[in-house]
Formats: sequence, C-alpha cells, structure tokens
Amino acid sequence: MAKKKKGDAKKTGHYSFIAGIVLAVLIALVPQLRGDISVWILVILGVIVGLLNVTAKETTGFLVASMALIIASSASALTLATIWTGLTSILGNIIVFVSPAAIVVALKTVYSLAEN
Repeated sequence: MAKKKKGDAKKTGHYSFIAGIVLAVLIALVPQLRGDISVWILVILGVIVGLLNVTAKETTGFLVASMALIIASSASALTLATIWTGLTSILGNIIVFVSPAAIVVALKTVYSLAEN
C-alpha cells in the first residue's frame, strides 16, 4: 500500500510539472490568461513539484539546473526580446513556476543536512 501511495505522489508531481510548463507557455501566448490567479497557480504547481517530484538523489541536479535557468534567463532577457517578446514571457512564466520548486527543494536539502 505504501508503494502505491508513493507512486501516486510521484505521478502527481510529474503531472504537475507538465501542467506547469504547458500553463506557463499558454499564459505567455494568450493575454487573457495573464493575471494574479495564473501566477498563483504556477507558484502552487511549483511547490507541488518541489515537494513530490524531486527525490534526494536528484536535488543537486535540480538545483543546479534551476539556478542555470534563472541566471541565463535574466542574462538573456534583452536578447530574447529582440527576437520575439513572447520568448521573454514564456521564460519568465517558467521561472515563476520553477523558482518555488527550487526553494522547496533547497529547504528540504538544508533540513536534511541539518538533521544529519
């Protein structure tokens, strides 16, 4: 029974990740979807991904990838805007989604390190 619950949590995290990426792109492409509620949905999905989808073995890779995404996107924001402003919006929404997940994973890692 415990394995089934763990598998269900992993599936929930997986589907939350896919939903977050799809929603981030849709919000950028459809102006009517933009607003506070859509940002909160991305944040909540990010927290769910951070809690359920990233295992202890994956934390280092996830945190490095998250940091690279955040740093590279802010460094290339002006360049992407000259190509197509939608790219900047998409990347910004993905950062809104990934940042809470990175914070949750970082806090879980700090707690785990402090516990040991």
